[in-house]
Formats: sequence, structure tokens, C-alpha cells
Amino acid sequence: MKRESSKPTSDTPLATPPEAAKQPTPDTPIPKTTGTPSAPALASPEETTCGSTAKPSGSPTEPSGQRATRTAADSIRTWRQRGASSRKGKTLVWLRRGSQAFFLLLFLFLLVRTEFRTSYSIPSESGSQPVLQIDQPVGLFLEIDPLVAVSTTLSTHSLRTNLLIALVVILPTLLMGRFFCGWICPLGTLNHWVSEIRPRPKGASRIDKNRYRPYLRLKYYLLVGMLAAALLTSLQVGLLDPICLLIRSMGLAVIPAVDWLMQGALRLVEGTGVGFLQSLADWGQGLRMDWVTAKNPVVYGAWFLGFLFLAILVLNRVITRFWCRGLCPLGALLGLLSRFAIFGMYKDHERCTSCGLCQLHCQGADEPQGGVQWRSSECHLCFNCEGTCPEGVIRFGWFPRRHDVKHSVDLTRRSLVTSMAGGLAFVPLARTTAGSDADSHPKRIRPPGSLAEREFLERCIKCGECMKVCPNNALHPALTQAGLEGLFSPVVINRIGYCEASCTLCSQVCPTGAIAPIGPEQRLAEDPERRIRIGTAFFDRGRCLPWAMDTPCIVCEEWCPVSPKAIWLEEVAVHPRNQGEGGELHLRRPHLDPLYCIGCGACEHACPVADSPAVYVTAIGESRDPDRALLLRSRVLPEDPT
Repeated sequence: MKRESSKPTSDTPLATPPEAAKQPTPDTPIPKTTGTPSAPALASPEETTCGSTAKPSGSPTEPSGQRATRTAADSIRTWRQRGASSRKGKTLVWLRRGSQAFFLLLFLFLLVRTEFRTSYSIPSESGSQPVLQIDQPVGLFLEIDPLVAVSTTLSTHSLRTNLLIALVVILPTLLMGRFFCGWICPLGTLNHWVSEIRPRPKGASRIDKNRYRPYLRLKYYLLVGMLAAALLTSLQVGLLDPICLLIRSMGLAVIPAVDWLMQGALRLVEGTGVGFLQSLADWGQGLRMDWVTAKNPVVYGAWFLGFLFLAILVLNRVITRFWCRGLCPLGALLGLLSRFAIFGMYKDHERCTSCGLCQLHCQGADEPQGGVQWRSSECHLCFNCEGTCPEGVIRFGWFPRRHDVKHSVDLTRRSLVTSMAGGLAFVPLARTTAGSDADSHPKRIRPPGSLAEREFLERCIKCGECMKVCPNNALHPALTQAGLEGLFSPVVINRIGYCEASCTLCSQVCPTGAIAPIGPEQRLAEDPERRIRIGTAFFDRGRCLPWAMDTPCIVCEEWCPVSPKAIWLEEVAVHPRNQGEGGELHLRRPHLDPLYCIGCGACEHACPVADSPAVYVTAIGESRDPDRALLLRSRVLPEDPT
């Protein structure tokens, strides 16, 4: 059945007809029309697929007089039959797809390798302890993240040299625009792909949703609020920064879930008892340990992180790249930088037939259609518009015409002031709430090498790298332990995993210096005064088996890693009633010497008392904050009996 050309309606006005349109000049403003066809013109499945999948073709060869009378339906028919008019645009689309795939795979590779899988054979300087090391540059994506560099510079009033690598993104953005969003960002790639898999809505409805909307300003206001909070030394950008969010979501929710499913499947295969299948299960276990995780991760609050990440992906089914368009603060920063770009879009407005194909496949709601100005701050440089335009209206190049490009961002002064005030108000409100420094949570146990709490929150971006790399699964994202300001920052939960006494991996992967670089000799120094303490252990004698129930148990003393041991045993003779009259039982009751305790939590983790353990660790006595010292350090150390 032959389609008729689409007709304008009150809801979807068409652009000026080509025969009446004139080439705009700097003195002649471009008419701001939407150029949207009616719904029937783009209702078929072929027309709602990515434009780059069309067949390649050159520009239309009709004489100019015939081309002037072409309609939107003619353009759609040409696109369907002959494919994209710009071979360069089609090539750029495939290059962009290759770049997205490469950087996503690189991100996943580095994320998986953020785990200790090498040997302990490298000796430390003292030669007394082995050194655990990560060989790959696992923090690469965080170090090239401009938002991390800018925000940490504002919050600490200094710039870490390793964050200068962010210039490799900032400088090209100043010249070309938001290429990072469309070509490199791994979360942007996932959002892009989820949006393009059998997209919904389709046709005119999708075109309507791909227009520029006022809600796209929200990301700029979020950016302003977070940078204002950073000025008052509260670093919160990691909550919404796409790299931090993806590392936290994938490393602490997706990978543990995949590991759980994979282990369950392998146990089923192994339980069959068939030799071939058991060998296959053994191979699968090796594959899991090499390319998924070598530990059995159980993460505190993983359900929340997982459902938040899933919601971000699902929203792409409603609005194309919703996160990137409306919420991403990194995209907002790059959008502001792209105002100065000298690479952009040229439009031959007279050729445009308002077919809407460019808007149908647009990823950034940047107004690519003819008759309006292109919004450079919203464009992800996906090149779908150039690759799908059947009339050759759109092309990208250096130094676009001024009247083709809208460089400014539509922000209101009142909203900017409100956003800044909200960011500034957040800091005193968060710090005067229970759970802040004035009323610290006893279980706010930070990783070894962490700076004092105030300095720690100035630098921690809640990326989750330290939690992902922890070999004993001891570090977890804080929900209530660190107050509102410390949401998702790392804390030690000893009942899930203890802090390995010789491990310094978390200090190696921290990209901002919130966890200072340390060595194993600082954790297990011969002089107890020089050891890094993250807390102190205490006994609950009402729950301890030898103390409360006259039951032999020395598990905590056996697990204590320091020398001399912080937990020592006292031999006593007791007369429990189940021994009968005159019966005697010899027990070894544990005691703690806080001078030697480093707060590693091995005793709490290993305590056999279920529910609430008989020995537990709190943050008091942590060496990073002298005001939280448990003991006066003027005490003379006893001589080593050995």
C-alpha cells in the first residue's frame, strides 16, 4: 500500500516547505520549527531501527528543481530504498560503535582485574612481610574522569598529579565537544545500547521524546550543587558520576550476583556425577576465578545498588539515554566545556524535508533537524543524524557556521542560585546530624591508611574500588554507619570479612588519596606504637563461651595476627555443676591487651558465637585520629618474654 506524505498537525508542526525556505544568514534568524512528521509516516519497524543499519548510498542525484519539491515521505522512501546518503556518516557511526565496544570491554577487564590474583613472592623493603600488588592500571577510567579531577581539586584545594591525566578528555572536549559521552563512557555505552534494542516508543512518539526538553537542564543544576558542596570540603559527586556509579554497581552488585548464579549452576553440573560434566564444572570454576571473581563476595546493601543500576538502564526504554540527558553531572561539565568547541554540525536547511529521521535516531536531544539551531552542549557526537539523513542536510566539520549552532545552555539565574544554595546548605545540615563527627558511629571503621574523617570525606568519591579489591570481602558501602555525608563510603564489616593484616591493596587502588599509600611494614611494625590501627577489640564476657558458659574456646587467640598477640589466655580452674561434686575443669579465658590490637577484626570474624559475637571491634583507638585514642601512649612497653 502506498504511503501518502505526512501532513502537519497542531501538535506536530512541520518545518517550512523546501520550496519556500531560504538559506539562513547571520542577519536572518532561523525559524524555530520542530520538523516532525505525522505518526503514520514512521510507523514501520524498518524506520525505527538505528539509521546506520541502512544501505550506503551517495547524496541524491535529482536535479535541484525536482529536489525542491520532495516531501518527507519521499525522503523516508529514499532512506528505506537507498540507505544513508552520507558514506562518511555511516563510517563514523561504525567507528563510534567500535570505540564504544573497545572502551566498555577495557572497563570491564580492569574492573575484573581489580582483585588480588598474583603471588605473595614480592618482598617488602624490610623483607619481613610479602607485598600484595595489583599489576594493572585499574583506576584508569577514574583518573581520566574530568569531574573527579575538578571536584577533588575544589574540595581539597590541591590537585593530585595522577588526576592530571584528565586533560586527555578535557582538551579534546574543548575542541570537539562531548565525544567522551558518545565514544568512551562505559555507562553511556550501556545506556545507548539498551535504548537501541527494539526501541520503545517508536515512530512519531519517539521523535517527540527526542526533542529538547526543559528537564535536560537538571544535570547542570545537580553539577552546580555538588561543586558548591565540594567548595565546603564535602565531596558528593561520586554518587552520580557515571564512572563511580558504574564501578560501584558492577563491582558490588552485578559481579556478586553473576558469581552466585555461576556457582549455583556449576554445583548442579558437578552434582550429576558424570565425569565429563564434572571436568566441565572444574573448568568453569577456573574460568570464574580468573574472569569473574576469585572470592565469594557478599556485599552489604548490594540489593539497593543493584536495583538503582537496573532502574537507570530501564529508564532508557522510556526516554533515550535518560540518565545521560537529564542526570549525569559529568555530561553537564562536558556540555559546558563544549561551548567552545570548533567542531560541529553544518546544515543545508533548504534540502530538509522534515522527514524526522535524524531526530528519530538522535541520542542527545540536540535538535539535528533543519530549520533550527543545533545544540552543541547536548550532542554526544554519535553521528546517527548524518548517517541517516537521506537528503544530505547534515554534515560535521570544523568551524561550523555561527547561525547553525546554539552554544549557550538554557539556564536561569534563579535556578542556578537555588542549586548553589542547596549544595552549600547540605554541608552544615549533614555535619550537624547524628552520625556525623560529633556523634560518630562505633562501627564506622575505615580502611587502613585512611585519612582523618574530615580529610577522608574531602577526597573519597565512593567509587567502590577499595571494596572491590579487598581480598577478604571486609569493605562495604556505608548506609547508616557514616551519616548522610558518608553514604556509600567504605567501612569494615568484620562479621562478613576481616581486614588482612598484611594487605595494602585498598591504598594502591584509591584514585584520590582518601586512603594514603602504605606498606605492610606500617601495619605490622615491630614497634606497636608505629602500627596502623583501624579500631580496638572488646570482649562481651556475658556471651564469651569460656567466661559465661565454662566452655573451652580459644578461637579468637588463634586468629589474632599480631606478635605478640593482642589476645592472651589466662588458665583458670572452674567447678561447673555438670562435673558433679568436686569436679574441676581447666579453661583458658581470653583477655585483650589494647596496646597490641590493630582492630583488624579477625577475632570478631572467627568468633563461633552466632548472632552477636562475644568479641567485637569498634573504631575507637584508630590511629588516623589522635582525638579518638583509647590509651595514653606514655605507657612503657613490657619486655618481650621471649
